[in-house]
Amino acid sequence: MRYSNRGDSLAPVLVIIVLCFMVYIITMVADIFLGHSLIPLLGFRPALLFEQPWTIVTNLFVHGDIWHLLANMLTLYFFGSFLARLVGAGTFLVIYFVGGLMGNIFIFLLPGNPFVPTIGASGAVFALGGTLAVLTPRLRVYVFPIPAPMPLWVAVIGGFVLLTLLTFSLPISWQGHLGGLLSGLVAGLILRRRTPRPFY
Repeated sequence: MRYSNRGDSLAPVLVIIVLCFMVYIITMVADIFLGHSLIPLLGFRPALLFEQPWTIVTNLFVHGDIWHLLANMLTLYFFGSFLARLVGAGTFLVIYFVGGLMGNIFIFLLPGNPFVPTIGASGAVFALGGTLAVLTPRLRVYVFPIPAPMPLWVAVIGGFVLLTLLTFSLPISWQGHLGGLLSGLVAGLILRRRTPRPFY
């Protein structure tokens, strides 16, 4: 494995994480102290895309509760820091935001209730995981609470399948995850073909 030596490779990952925490704090303050939820203004609702076009981006920074935020940010840090060092900060940003946008496009094309806002960075994070699953399929990782390491591609695909099954009982957007994951897999294939150096 070869890593980028550029010192700025981790900066965009940390900036996104800080922005997500800041937006979470702002939404909580608005909700608790002002009695006004910002989620309808910032969350992506397919039925209102043309009335609120900014939400196709802003929803990537909004999270419903602290556990939703922490889960996404921890995964973003581990996937993002690894991928940014591997391919550089600029390529990381393209993969992240294209993955998030593709997740929202899939939500638009395959909506559940088109008036319910979708929030969270999961689609963009799945794009990172999909890219790494193609670039470093044999990399072994630990996934809590499983005590044995598994190939990264198994962890990513398994995580997608598990979260998709949970949509029967939890408000999880499988469409957003699918769009992000597919865009990440495509990005991984493009990078493997364009980059002569080995990724593993």
